[in-house]
Amino acid sequence: MLSFFKRDPAKKLRKAYMAKLEQAMQAQRSGDIKSYSFITSEADVMHKEIMKLEANDK
Repeated sequence: MLSFFKRDPAKKLRKAYMAKLEQAMQAQRSGDIKSYSFITSEADVMHKEIMKLEANDK
């Protein structure tokens, strides 16, 4: 019906995903490899969730 009023659930998650990647890059640059790996694994979980939401939309 009025699908343009429907919010994209993946949009907010994509924004948080990009922020996590930025945070991981900063940790890597500062030499904190342990934090980098932890943040990257969190970002990977977010990415999988985004892919699942996008697959359901199709």
